[in-house]
Amino acid sequence: MKIQNMMIGQRVKHGKYGFGTVKCLYERTADIRFDDEVRTLDPILSEISPADPMIAITSLETPLKQFVDASIEAVLERLGYENPNVTIDGLGVRWHNGKLVLHPADPTLQTKEIPLEVFFHKLVGVRNQLRVMEQKINAHTTLTDGEKVEMQQYITRCYGSLTTFNVLFKEKEDQF
Repeated sequence: MKIQNMMIGQRVKHGKYGFGTVKCLYERTADIRFDDEVRTLDPILSEISPADPMIAITSLETPLKQFVDASIEAVLERLGYENPNVTIDGLGVRWHNGKLVLHPADPTLQTKEIPLEVFFHKLVGVRNQLRVMEQKINAHTTLTDGEKVEMQQYITRCYGSLTTFNVLFKEKEDQF
């Protein structure tokens, strides 16, 4: 790996010392923190390689704006950003542009209104996360079959609690 391709904070891999983090860069060497200590190494002679996938963009097949927009969308989705102005396709037509209104028992407190699209999106997110958890439990290598069954029962009960909201779904197969 060339010193020019290294960045401070980058994770790297060394055959003898394992994984480390680049702390400082010099003209021909780099200070890298491994588990045991900081070592000054020549990245080429010591055969250091990136620990994480790298990308080099020399010429784009797509316009830069399109590439950046797609990247931003992916990051926002990963962070769980929700646009309340988006209509969710799975929401029943009668609920479009509707509101969930919460009235506190204490009349001095303010009523809370949540657009149904936002609530529905969060509800679908919970369902999707339960599905992912279910898959991870089933694929887990160290859990016993008994532990997997016990955890599956908790997930089943969560699904059961969510059936209250089936009235929001347009399609029967999307319900809990």
